[in-house]
Amino acid sequence: MGNKLKVLLVDDHALVRRGFRRMLEDEPTFEVVGEASDGLEAVECAEKLKPDVIVMDCALPQVNGIEASRRILASRPETAILMLSMHSEDTLIRQALEAGAKGYVLKNAMDLDLVRAIKKVAEGETVLDSQITLGGTLKGERDTGLTARELEILQHIVAGKSNKEIATELNLSVNTVSVHRANIMDALGIHKTAELVVYAIRNGLVNLP
Repeated sequence: MGNKLKVLLVDDHALVRRGFRRMLEDEPTFEVVGEASDGLEAVECAEKLKPDVIVMDCALPQVNGIEASRRILASRPETAILMLSMHSEDTLIRQALEAGAKGYVLKNAMDLDLVRAIKKVAEGETVLDSQITLGGTLKGERDTGLTARELEILQHIVAGKSNKEIATELNLSVNTVSVHRANIMDALGIHKTAELVVYAIRNGLVNLP
């Protein structure tokens, strides 16, 4: 790994990246090798700069942090990814960990120790924010998060598409989409589309254009 840990910062807010960079540049064992402002740029930078650790915002334009992590780890599985998010929604955390992220910390945590978290994920440890309690159930009838397909359909629901439109776009039957929609609502304990849309946006389950 060499003398210094190579770190890539990914966040769509330049001010946030600047703040993190200052924090990390005070640490002699780190070298910030680059910055990216969206998921596609993150994938390109990871390939080019070969960082040891990527500090990845979860909600990114173009491609979100979870999908960017999947793509990066497919070609560079040795990279440690620390996910940063404003949201502590169970589904989001599970998706991040399933995508291969080594850590998930909340951006607004008062006790955010980024330096320590980066060192831990670089050593192969899993880091979860102290405010996160995984294993808690969703408020609905299922005790695990939404599947990748359900999240994909939820994205289309939030975009205001009908079951028929979603079915056409995803090459599924209308009946299959209806079942997925019902399962999403059951899992989240929500039974009105308007409430579902608000919940999905508020908890960061979808990418907003």
